[in-house]
Amino acid sequence: MEVYMNNYFDYLIVGSGLFGSIFAYEATKRGKKCLVIDKRSHTGGNIYCENKDTINIHKYGAHIFHTNDTNIWNYINQFSKFNNFINSPIANYHGEIYNLPFNMNTFSKIWNIRTPQEAFNIINKQKSIISTTPKNLEEQAISLVGTDIYEKLIKGYTEKQWGRDCKSLPPFIIKRLPVRYTYNNNYFNDTYQGIPIDGYNNIIKKLLNNIEVRLNTDFNLCRDIYSTISNKIIYTGSIDSYFNYKFGALDYRGLKFETYKLEQNNYQGVAVMNFTDKDTPYTRIIEHKHFEFGNQPITYITKEYPSNWKIGDDAYYPINDDKNQKLYKKYFNLAKLNNNIIFGGRLGEYKYYDMDQVINSALKLVTKELN
Repeated sequence: MEVYMNNYFDYLIVGSGLFGSIFAYEATKRGKKCLVIDKRSHTGGNIYCENKDTINIHKYGAHIFHTNDTNIWNYINQFSKFNNFINSPIANYHGEIYNLPFNMNTFSKIWNIRTPQEAFNIINKQKSIISTTPKNLEEQAISLVGTDIYEKLIKGYTEKQWGRDCKSLPPFIIKRLPVRYTYNNNYFNDTYQGIPIDGYNNIIKKLLNNIEVRLNTDFNLCRDIYSTISNKIIYTGSIDSYFNYKFGALDYRGLKFETYKLEQNNYQGVAVMNFTDKDTPYTRIIEHKHFEFGNQPITYITKEYPSNWKIGDDAYYPINDDKNQKLYKKYFNLAKLNNNIIFGGRLGEYKYYDMDQVINSALKLVTKELN
């Protein structure tokens, strides 16, 4: 025990993504002694980038920062200024190209029309086939955008993403589907958008400066050591893994990535291209240089494949259906019995978070725990 008492910490932070790194930074600033551990060989969680040939490659999928919260924007700008990248993805349906989100450019291409009223009339007519409260994702999507857009731009992509038929998926997954009757290809409505000019890695580096970090360290494999060296634990791994899957494993969707270097300066002309037919096995191709308006003579692309998740795999998307929410509630109630551990972030809270929401959640914990 004396070995560990010499290195005793106020907080052990499990996971060095945004949530854990921000808490560690704020706690250290307040005089607390923190140790950050991460089972991966790098810090940063899913926002980690690999730099190859001066191109930042988003190793775990595209991460585009966007928020309407001025306080969150000002907070993250302490660590990096952001460029003015605007996400304007393209949908590719069997080689047919459409703008996203669904807007007048999309409608004009599909129906050869030009006015918002024409688009409204067509969508209204098509969605009228759903006359009751939508019972599944298919009915929800049709009730929002009609049958043509559903069949071409939603059905195949969604079924690949979730590995299930749209009729068996809950309607809430797609309740916030953006539909615009303007010629506006800006995917997000947020006031503040961009990619950090210094890269995401440098944000994490600044957050964890002068904080002890141990990589390649899996808390659940070293529990006998790491559960005894701090007053409290901030755990950003999956809540069910912390409790050794006592009630069973929560469900997630996994992702697999294939990245290629291409000897050309521009592969697809856009950072994100979604493949919305069911036959193409990947959901999208990311061309990383476009996030930072690169003009390098070569390019890197990543094909993103959804996959079935199993224990031991990286978990990306929680499946928040009724069954899993009931299971999560059991773990949440169990966690409440232990005042020395706090669960946070996407996996700890079993919740889909955008980056600004992760930051907000971490800062709320800072206020509650440290102020």
